[in-house]
Amino acid sequence: MDFTDVLQLVCGLSLLLFGMSIMSNSMRKRAAEGRRGLFDSVTKSPFKGFLIGAGVTALIQSSSASTVMIVGFVNSGMMTLLQAIYVIFGANVGTVITSWIMCLSGLEGGSNVTGVLSAFKPTVWVPIIAIIATFFLLFTKKEKIKDTATVIMGFAVLIVGMEYMTAAVSGLSQSEEFASILTIFDNPLLGLFAGVVITLIIQSSAASIGILQSLTTTGAITFGMAVPIIVGQNIGTCITAVLSSIGANTNAKRTAMAHLMFNIISAIILLPLYYLVNLIFNLSFANTTINMFGVAAVHTIYKIISVLILWPFATLLEKLVTKLIRTKNKNEKVTLIDDRILKTPAVAVIRCKELTVTMNGYASDGMRMALNALTTGDLSQAKTIREYEETVDHYEDELGSFLIKVSATSLTKKDTAEITEMMHLLSDIERISDHSVDLLKSLEEMKSKKIEFSDAAKNELSVMANAVREILEMSEVCFAKNDVTLASNVEPLEQVVDYLKEELKRRHVIRLQNSQCTMEHGFVLSDILTSLERVSDHCSNIAGCVIEVSGHDSMDMHNYLRGVKADDDHFKEAYNEYLDKFKLS
Repeated sequence: MDFTDVLQLVCGLSLLLFGMSIMSNSMRKRAAEGRRGLFDSVTKSPFKGFLIGAGVTALIQSSSASTVMIVGFVNSGMMTLLQAIYVIFGANVGTVITSWIMCLSGLEGGSNVTGVLSAFKPTVWVPIIAIIATFFLLFTKKEKIKDTATVIMGFAVLIVGMEYMTAAVSGLSQSEEFASILTIFDNPLLGLFAGVVITLIIQSSAASIGILQSLTTTGAITFGMAVPIIVGQNIGTCITAVLSSIGANTNAKRTAMAHLMFNIISAIILLPLYYLVNLIFNLSFANTTINMFGVAAVHTIYKIISVLILWPFATLLEKLVTKLIRTKNKNEKVTLIDDRILKTPAVAVIRCKELTVTMNGYASDGMRMALNALTTGDLSQAKTIREYEETVDHYEDELGSFLIKVSATSLTKKDTAEITEMMHLLSDIERISDHSVDLLKSLEEMKSKKIEFSDAAKNELSVMANAVREILEMSEVCFAKNDVTLASNVEPLEQVVDYLKEELKRRHVIRLQNSQCTMEHGFVLSDILTSLERVSDHCSNIAGCVIEVSGHDSMDMHNYLRGVKADDDHFKEAYNEYLDKFKLS
């Protein structure tokens, strides 16, 4: 094997890794439309978690990448450790698909059967699909078609890389030096070590398996040699997740450790078992030459048996990694969102939406508590209102930074619209929370100065508070559920709140003229009315975003709101209904 062959081998490996990368990235994006609620299924049953782990890993062609994402999910609180373990089981099985794909480069002509199969040899059809993919990449504007074409192109590059590697090592079949080097792999420990080291270096078990598959074309690799190497490769692939868990919280580190322990325990059980069975029954295939399909088959059987053995002991595996990695800080906080999730932008969008909904819930709950304090005079929840406001500020900081990162990734038009929506709404949600504290401060001022409104003023404020409660509920639900119908009712109610504000001011002036209240009452009342009216404005913005994103590619909320008031029968009908519902006595 001369220097040119070495370069060809390195080039082939580079193409293989590059093909896997672009194929993986495009498949993640292409599958984004069907991922809604995907990770909710993880919590429903271990088997669903297993299927999701297997399916996602088969799509992105890397158990290392999927495990890194799982570490991110656990670090963000999206999964528990036990749920993650079942997904890891699935990821370990899903990774075998790549080895079967790479077998295509090993199809040869010969007998009648293989003669038929030779029509499927990559050298026959890969150039054709590459040309078709290039055509669509250059001449179509449809995003889904471009993504599919990129997947196909990545697949073509992967196969070409495998062909290069196979061609580079083909000359080794006649090399006595190479044959003598391979004899050291008769020692299973050395084979295991080689598999671990190679995978550690390239950080991809799929690519490492591909190297082994290409070496089988020399005819010098036996089943007995391949088994410990494959086992070692599966241990070596864990390094990526372990490195990724550095700096993560305790449960995320345990997740990476669970992936490592799964493969180490599998090796400890199955490798000695294989040699014991071979010693007793003298397995005939152990010393026969293995081919690409044989490597894929061994890899698949090993993974499936590993899962079958360890599945009943998932909870014990959880306890083991919990013992190995103990909690150092009992007050450790879960990260709201983890940058590892950016590897799957579609999932990152889901997580952002979940957190924005949660943030909106804190803001709305804080305002509801403030409204209760307004109508009852009970300030016992003052501390909680302020804590919720601080929580909302924290969410805004983390989400705002992360949404910018997500927007820079490859997203579908729908996801881009959702990210734009959330970036617009963060300030509205945060301002609702601020107004809950503003309202609380006004009530605390009244208490400290012993200011009390008249019964008439209290009744009027109660009506307006009820209207704000309803608009809070409507905006919160319509955003969480993307309910356009409910969102269309928010703006009419917002107009009613505006009317109530002006009417309450007018009535206060009348009472002031009749000496039923003082200027000091008016200052506090003005602050309270301003907070309530502005809360309804922010709720209107939230509902307007829901409507705009559902119906348009761009956001022009203010034009929408102006247009809906101008000549809309539904708006007029809803406005009159709310005006009647929140009638002042």
